[in-house]
Amino acid sequence: MIFARHLLATLALLPTAHVIADNTAYPLTLNNCGREISFQSAPKSAVTVGQSATEILYALGLAETVKGTSVWFNPVLPQFNVIDAGIERIADNDPSFEAVVSKKPDLVAVQYEWHVGPTGSVATRDQFEDLGIATYIMPADCDTKDNATGGDGTRTAAFSTQSVYKGITELATIFNVQAVGEELVSELEAREARAIANAERLELPEDLSAVFWFSSPDQSVDPYVAGRLGAPGYMMEKLGIRNVVESDEEWPIVGWESIARADPDIIVVAQMDRRRYPADDIAAKLDFLHNDPVTREMTAVRNGRIVEMDAHAMSATMRTILGLETLADALTTLSFQR
Repeated sequence: MIFARHLLATLALLPTAHVIADNTAYPLTLNNCGREISFQSAPKSAVTVGQSATEILYALGLAETVKGTSVWFNPVLPQFNVIDAGIERIADNDPSFEAVVSKKPDLVAVQYEWHVGPTGSVATRDQFEDLGIATYIMPADCDTKDNATGGDGTRTAAFSTQSVYKGITELATIFNVQAVGEELVSELEAREARAIANAERLELPEDLSAVFWFSSPDQSVDPYVAGRLGAPGYMMEKLGIRNVVESDEEWPIVGWESIARADPDIIVVAQMDRRRYPADDIAAKLDFLHNDPVTREMTAVRNGRIVEMDAHAMSATMRTILGLETLADALTTLSFQR
């Protein structure tokens, strides 16, 4: 059963007074990633730049407002297959400004600040605002994060799923579907708590360590791995795992020799449909790990402790909770005898 159908069914059981009390009072003004945005009414149409924003709008039951989507790493969540099939994908990666504007959206919902930041890869927020189009960036990409450092940005404090829940709640408020947003957040919080509790029941080594490998520009080039303060860092911290990478960058480049010296107990590799880099392909990752003279001698490789994870779950998104579940479940199947 898809999130939206389940949540709307739950909403139907709520007292009418509760639903009315939660209606958005327009005009609505919010501070979003350092910028004040205002709405005179609920947007009637939206374009999404980023899979996270797309799936949250679907989960809120707002698919009918979505006129186009872009920036995809993996297939849409299975519960949204039918919904997504009827919505135009204007680009697999970054769309052009013209392609977004041609859909005449009231709102552009964005996953990554670099898409609409001061040097936006799609356009700047000012360019959209000049056309009367509001932009909303998911808070998970700017709360506790400095994107002015370039690349994927640097975390100024640890990522928390509260920033994901904030994004859900604010989008629900913008579109006047607060009760649905509350139910979605409650469901995700419950799943988060269950995954953590399940891991706490396991007898794991106290010094358990891991590294998260997202991709590499080339198999022979040092990999993009997860810094300590991003979404993977959150997963590891909640499950009692030490990240062998201590950088505050979101996805720093670290040499395999350094990773091999740290010798993590677990290697988590990203699975994605995107093919921007050769190492986006998980088969290429696994082949490298098992055949490179440095990586094949790592404890995690020799002992079969390689965990495959949805790449999108490694970003600060709603899927991070799914990634937490994936890692917690994997811990029940791995042997850590030394």
